[in-house]
Amino acid sequence: MWTTSRCTLIDATFVRNGRPRNSFRKRATRELLAVRPAILVAKKMPRAQPSRSSTIIFSDEHSLEREVPLDLQPGSMADDLTQPARRAKTPDTLVIGLINNMPDSALEGTEAQFKALLKAAAGERTVTLRLASLPEVPRGPEARARIARHYWSLDRLLEQPPDAIIVTGTEPKAAVLSDEPYWPRLVELIEYADANLISSAWSCLAAHAAVLHLDGIVRKRLEAKRFGVFAQRVRNAHALTQDLGPPISTPHSRWNDVSLDALEAADYRVLTQSAQGDADLFVKQRRSLLVFFQGHPEYEQRTLLKEYQRDVGRFIAGEYRSFPNPPVNYFSPEAVTLLAQFERRLRAGELAEPMAAFPFAALAASLQSAWVPTAARIYANWLDHLAQQKSLVRG
Repeated sequence: MWTTSRCTLIDATFVRNGRPRNSFRKRATRELLAVRPAILVAKKMPRAQPSRSSTIIFSDEHSLEREVPLDLQPGSMADDLTQPARRAKTPDTLVIGLINNMPDSALEGTEAQFKALLKAAAGERTVTLRLASLPEVPRGPEARARIARHYWSLDRLLEQPPDAIIVTGTEPKAAVLSDEPYWPRLVELIEYADANLISSAWSCLAAHAAVLHLDGIVRKRLEAKRFGVFAQRVRNAHALTQDLGPPISTPHSRWNDVSLDALEAADYRVLTQSAQGDADLFVKQRRSLLVFFQGHPEYEQRTLLKEYQRDVGRFIAGEYRSFPNPPVNYFSPEAVTLLAQFERRLRAGELAEPMAAFPFAALAASLQSAWVPTAARIYANWLDHLAQQKSLVRG
């Protein structure tokens, strides 16, 4: 279990006396002073607009680091016994840990999605990104090798806490989240993040797991998969919604939902909601700011297409009873016609190799990623919050 640092709150400023003394695997008594909830300072701060001109640099102990808007610091499991944790280069650098728990097929793609999103959101700010993963998430040999080469172990990542973490979901295997093999570790991570970090962001299944642990909110199975790009509106103004749209849209790909009413009854603040009445982006201020996404603002242009192709493959393999519905508000009318033709030929038995005949390239050519400005703005606002709170601690 990670130990938590002793925290005192003075005028919404976290003052940390000391840092975690034991590794994740050792149990220790939690020393946390009773504090009132921190107040998110929502005043306007000078900011750079989200930019795409940033570059990404890979750095390790053997390479020359440069000041860049997004600096990816790969870790190595082999380094855990030989190298101390690396510090951010300057006090103004924001250090973000990405806890990537996505399935093997999406592991590298998820890295790229969050790197691109943080790059767009960072503007001229320097952000150091460190990758980690819950070790209990089942992995094949290739993914394990990639994680061993490029990821930080959770022990090492949290020896010197980052400013914030982003925690992804994964494909559920158990009917109940608390039966998943990674559940105990995820619970410890939720508690650690709340006690030690400025903020944490929880995506999809990770968001569902967090509200289940923190407030006993149980997600419910939807009658149909919530799949596509959905228009949103701001329900409650917040620093994270500053300068946000309209229009606002977010990709979703999920079979489960935590209801807006249940969240608000437990004092979560729902910031954006869909026309279907779903909570999209919501927050809760505890010892730190907890941010939750039911959708996937990080998705790149073709992610939903790849997921749909996967679902079609599962139908062909007999895993699904019915042909999957395409993602809504995503394909052009011409692309929808192509899919209808593909389904007709498939059902008629005209395709000797159905997946080879899937019109991926033609569908991809028609896509637009209208949600990217929304995603970049939300994450730019989040980075502003991290920088503001970090400056208050230094002051």
